[in-house]
Amino acid sequence: MNALTFDIGLIEKYGGQGPRYTSYPTALKFEDSFDAKRLETDLACQAQEPQSLSLYYHLPFCESMCWFCGCTTIISKDHEKLGPYLNYLDKEMDLYKRYIHPESEVVQMHFGGGTPNYLDPEQIDQVGNSIQNRFRFAEDTELSVELDPRRLTREHISAFARMGINRASFGVQDLNPIVQEAVNRIQPEEMCLQAVDWIREEGLSSLNIDLIYGLPYQTVDSFKATIERVITWNPDRFAIFNYAHVPWMKPGQKMIKESDMPSPGQKLQMLKMITEVLTSHGYEYIGMDHFAKSDDELAVAQKNKTLQRNFQGYSTKAGTNIYAFGLSSISQTESHYRQNRKTLPSYYDDLDRDTLPIEKAYFMSEDDVIRRETIMRLMCDLELDYKLMSKHLGIDFETYFQEELEGFQEAAEDGIVGLSSDGLKVLEVGRLVIRNLAMRFDAYINDGVNRYSKTI
Repeated sequence: MNALTFDIGLIEKYGGQGPRYTSYPTALKFEDSFDAKRLETDLACQAQEPQSLSLYYHLPFCESMCWFCGCTTIISKDHEKLGPYLNYLDKEMDLYKRYIHPESEVVQMHFGGGTPNYLDPEQIDQVGNSIQNRFRFAEDTELSVELDPRRLTREHISAFARMGINRASFGVQDLNPIVQEAVNRIQPEEMCLQAVDWIREEGLSSLNIDLIYGLPYQTVDSFKATIERVITWNPDRFAIFNYAHVPWMKPGQKMIKESDMPSPGQKLQMLKMITEVLTSHGYEYIGMDHFAKSDDELAVAQKNKTLQRNFQGYSTKAGTNIYAFGLSSISQTESHYRQNRKTLPSYYDDLDRDTLPIEKAYFMSEDDVIRRETIMRLMCDLELDYKLMSKHLGIDFETYFQEELEGFQEAAEDGIVGLSSDGLKVLEVGRLVIRNLAMRFDAYINDGVNRYSKTI
């Protein structure tokens, strides 16, 4: 791809608040009063045949709070709390054994947080053995972990490598010391470079770096300096997120003063700079904040139209059931979503009663399934082939979505998408507002649009 440039006015016109579409419907539709018997029946059906599994483990503990964080975390320097949590993870996995066919294979596994390297190396070995003893793994399983360089040792990386981890990701956010102090995450470049060296020396095959734009005291020039420095580390992927300031939902963000944050116009200038710099350095813009080298699996999968999107973000693993373990984690099958308890006492209490620790669930309707696949294919393939979608979904796609497709006419006139009798294609600049384009197929978007973060 050549360097991507765009008209900021168009992004202002088509940007706005919207979901990230790691699921459809979004988590806002999950219900507390779900039918537990229906859920158990649904799970039991999954055990009738071998499935491809994607495992997620939420390790919520952190020693300190990053004020920009939107994740479910437990802030504590008391590492003794971790032992019971790991025991309850074992118990949760054991409860799910009856719902998983013994010949099912794990094709993807991810450790998120919190801080997965809050665990010491011995505990990492313990978790790895616990999982290996309970699941079968495919030979080409993608095994990934999020790391925090501030709490990282070479022994942590060695332990994850022993488990089979082959992909690592860690957050830098910004290398500017002033920005780091403003968000309570002091992480010098030397510390990051040490983490990069350890990851590569231990033989992990892929490295992703997370950055955030929209943080206090950032400017276009200062953030450009961060990106240009991180490019020299030669990561395989970048995830560069727009900071979502939602202090009414995440109280820790109240420590960030809105007056210190860049304006919406400055953030658009940052986005323009980000895309131009990364695409000029050989990174493909996958969409939804993600960039990857042209020979990376994500970029190749997008070209081959095999890219997927789920709660673990963009993925090359299709047709998987997600089994998520731990606090607040979200699982997914073809027919439902379910989310775990969000507090330790309630999570532990359910497991003590040999009950799955599920707080919310959502059962898919036929229309939900059709719209979920449409949104995913648009966000992954960056196009919709009407005949292929009709065949795949068992509908007349143009008739089913007549109103939605007619609504793209103005976007076509503005060069955001291309329309033809055969289908819809997202043009280069349209990738930047892919969330907003996907919203047009969302039947529930008006139920909670003001509760979503800005897409740009």
